[in-house]
Amino acid sequence: MPKIKRTSQCFLNTTSGVTTNISSLNKPKNMTFSLSLILALCLFTVLASSDSIPTQNMSNKEREALREESRDMFYHAYHAYMDNAYPADELMPLSCKGRYRGVTPSRGDMDDILGNFSMTLVDTLDTLVILGDFAEFEHAVKLVIRDVQFDSDIIVSVFETNIRMMGGLLSAHILAEYIRKNAQVMPWYKGELLEMARDLGYRLLPAFNTSTGIPHARVNLRYGMKDELLKKSRETCTACAGTILLEFAALSRLTGDPIFEARAHAAMDALWKLRHRGSDLMGTVLNVHSGDWVRRDSGVGAGIDSYYEYLFKSYVLLGDDKYLARFNRHYNAVMKYVSEGPMLLDVLMHRPHAKSRNFMDALLAFWPGLQVLSGDLKPAVQTHEMLYQVMQMHTFIPEAFTIDFQIHWGQHHLRPEFIESTYFLYRATGDHHYLQVGKKALKALQQYAKVPCGYAAVNDVRTGKHEDRMDSFVLSETFKYLYLLFTEPQDLILNIDEFVFTTEAHLLPLSLAQLGNSTYNFRQSEEHNVLDFMRTCPSSNKLFPEKVRKPLRNFITGSCPRTPATKRLRALDFQASNADHLRAVYDMGITMVSLGDGKVRLFHSFYNAKSPEEGEMGLQFMQEMLELTKLQSLNQLAQLQAVAYTVDDKGSEWTALMAGPSHFSPELTEDEFVESEIILAEPSRACEDHLVNAEKVQNKILVAERGDCTFVSKARLAQKAGALALIVCDNVPGSSGETQPMFAMSGDGINDVTIPVVFMYSQEFAKLSTVMLRKPHLRVRIMQMIEFKRWQLAKEAKANETTTETSSSTSSSTSSSTSTKTAKKTKPEKEL
Repeated sequence: MPKIKRTSQCFLNTTSGVTTNISSLNKPKNMTFSLSLILALCLFTVLASSDSIPTQNMSNKEREALREESRDMFYHAYHAYMDNAYPADELMPLSCKGRYRGVTPSRGDMDDILGNFSMTLVDTLDTLVILGDFAEFEHAVKLVIRDVQFDSDIIVSVFETNIRMMGGLLSAHILAEYIRKNAQVMPWYKGELLEMARDLGYRLLPAFNTSTGIPHARVNLRYGMKDELLKKSRETCTACAGTILLEFAALSRLTGDPIFEARAHAAMDALWKLRHRGSDLMGTVLNVHSGDWVRRDSGVGAGIDSYYEYLFKSYVLLGDDKYLARFNRHYNAVMKYVSEGPMLLDVLMHRPHAKSRNFMDALLAFWPGLQVLSGDLKPAVQTHEMLYQVMQMHTFIPEAFTIDFQIHWGQHHLRPEFIESTYFLYRATGDHHYLQVGKKALKALQQYAKVPCGYAAVNDVRTGKHEDRMDSFVLSETFKYLYLLFTEPQDLILNIDEFVFTTEAHLLPLSLAQLGNSTYNFRQSEEHNVLDFMRTCPSSNKLFPEKVRKPLRNFITGSCPRTPATKRLRALDFQASNADHLRAVYDMGITMVSLGDGKVRLFHSFYNAKSPEEGEMGLQFMQEMLELTKLQSLNQLAQLQAVAYTVDDKGSEWTALMAGPSHFSPELTEDEFVESEIILAEPSRACEDHLVNAEKVQNKILVAERGDCTFVSKARLAQKAGALALIVCDNVPGSSGETQPMFAMSGDGINDVTIPVVFMYSQEFAKLSTVMLRKPHLRVRIMQMIEFKRWQLAKEAKANETTTETSSSTSSSTSSSTSTKTAKKTKPEKEL
């Protein structure tokens, strides 16, 4: 098995780092793709030692023991919930009590998953059947029928309520009917769970009343969208709107009521029309009324993940080939733009060659499993192996990790996605490597997440500190996939191949396709190219995964020629296309990580160097690279805007905060700027028909918060109120231009905005807000950042020159006249 020791040396002992743009360092223009591929593969293969050996088969005895251990894990968590939390939605394993909406201290938007409808029990029902525990399943179904109701004045997430509650009820109903007929149990059951699902479905339907057909993110279970708190609801995520069809189609076909499936189909059709026609990529957040994209980041993780999953599984469950065609179009785009070797890095849907962030989130771990189902096994093996190495490095896969596998967000919520992909890879290949991976995941849960009252999420994988949280998916998915991984299919009480797993691992039978939905025309979709229907059958090559892993393990030692230690490689001579140079920097203890767009990040560590001498050469190389990188900084500044203000009462000292431009407003160039007093919009997001404080906005610079409507809509409202300029501040807490790429705001193609508009991330705006509190009538200037920097440099040079003149006043007259002549030649200070 791959060893972890070398990984720790490569990435945990870094002492210095630098990011540079390879395109400026003698890189051929046609080099971008091959460089990123080489770096991605080199990064990946550093993680496994070259002396790895193929996985040994796991004995039947060990596998059976692990199956029983996974069963015990489920019951430890299940009984902890039933004994200490039911009928609450979730168990709080550290407090050992239930989490109730409106009773337990609020966690903000996170609590939108809660509806006081015993979510964990409903989400867990079908797992009891898979375990063969009919008695407990029957008891649990009776409890749900007796205790669960949906007529509550509570706002819930449409997405979470659908996948957890609707999916749980439908799957439990289907399995109750199944065991009633085949195991002669539950003769009393008359479809009560299906009626509850229908009731819930009608309570979710008001969310679909939008001009696009794309559902709102939230709905009130009693009052629909009439709740005052929902009147300004506009935004939803792609996954939220695109993860409805499986459950709603099953509900329609089981009840004979077609409205649910029709609404879900319409939402999927509307989403498909919003894809970027050039790249075939989707964004992550959109406006449900206008269809405008709010966030154009495109990847396979949070905000978009299960949309892809439901496209493919809708084809499998319903037999509608348009969903296969759509999935393949998106899949090809993802593999073209998002995939970087084994890594998956978000890009901008409208500029797919531009990376939008330099970290990956844990939710993308589902992707290898989906690739297995769609038949693309090789990249599934590669990405899964990368994720496995991340797990080995940090014990658990952190909620988000950087491209050099360091922790970005340290939480681990006991998510199932990695175990899910492990299960599907094992089913497709029969490779016992995946049993060993599952064993490691199981043992980690037992050692680091198990507490006396269930299993607790890990608040930070670096410290192992627990969080008082056990999501329902731990019972519904995590333990279910572990049990299935270690169980032979013939030992299950049902044929698992006759079912489709929803994104919450609920089971829906393939026989639903036979029921049909006579009110929906499956052939109304647009035509697709024949290529859209290719690659639909998984490979059955049992030895395939090991064949993929082996060359990756040997990539660096087997293909990178050595450079003689006597010749030092200078940063100025470095060419990323030269294999000798790549090997040389590796021997000097330098690790290179691709950031996309031809950029790489360099990390140097003496521990990784081939010898102390080469370690010293590596440090010198890094210093040279830093100097080269500085030369690029002024060019990069030209793309940024500045929001400048004085930091003292005299107005002599200025500072500037980073801001991004827009595509739809006038560009401030050279010495152009806008200066005025700054004022906050009322309402803060500036999405109404008019501003409450419109009279005060006249001839001032307006600040509006991102969200609820498009950037250009805010700009038009500000312009209408007479503002001189608009600053849009981010609505994501903690965002910063220091850690996230700056972007230019997009418009709608209508060029009617005549005032400058800039964008500021949250941390930068927080600094500005602090000054505004201290100086209520603060005046700011919006200008190019490079002009601000030039002014700063000129001011410093003049100050230094003045100091020199003063210190030389007692010297000879010749020196004095020379100094005077020099001062006259200096350009006068340019006004900010």
